[in-house]
Amino acid sequence: MRRLLTAFPELILLEPKVWMDARGSFQETFNHRSYAEFLDKDIVFLQDNLSYSCRGVLRGLHYQVSSCAQGKLIYVVHGEIWDVVVDIRQNSPNFGKWVSHQLSAKNAQQLWIPPGFAHGFLVLSDTANVMYKTTAYYAPQAERGIVWNDTDIDIQWPDLGMDFLLSDKDQKQPTFKQAEVFTG
Repeated sequence: MRRLLTAFPELILLEPKVWMDARGSFQETFNHRSYAEFLDKDIVFLQDNLSYSCRGVLRGLHYQVSSCAQGKLIYVVHGEIWDVVVDIRQNSPNFGKWVSHQLSAKNAQQLWIPPGFAHGFLVLSDTANVMYKTTAYYAPQAERGIVWNDTDIDIQWPDLGMDFLLSDKDQKQPTFKQAEVFTG
């Protein structure tokens, strides 16, 4: 596995080894011991989530607060996404800034997102299956979000030549200035 640099030092892009031959491919998607070494901490994942989405679906920007804050390990098992992370830690030099990474089944890259960041993605392929390993359980009372097209954050989403498909909830999320952020 290789550790790749990102614009935010807290985000870690991992590139697992993929073995290919005439039959197809094989990769280890998670190994507790290896990930503890690569992430420099013994992280315990409590929940796995799988989303299936079509081209143009935009999910996010989501996070959880308080003792329910989640670290996430994101990877794509089928298709391709444009993954976005926004730093919402008030005391961070990157507060309110965003970064993106193209994740796909083909590049097999995984993104570690620690608590304190909002996350979302846009599906670029016809369909995509996205896996999330999380360090805290889903807690509806702690769920928060920021509207995907907030003008202060100004994320430059790719132009797919179509309107994005969002849930009602994601269309009505608060702006960055209205959102609950991490103050610690």
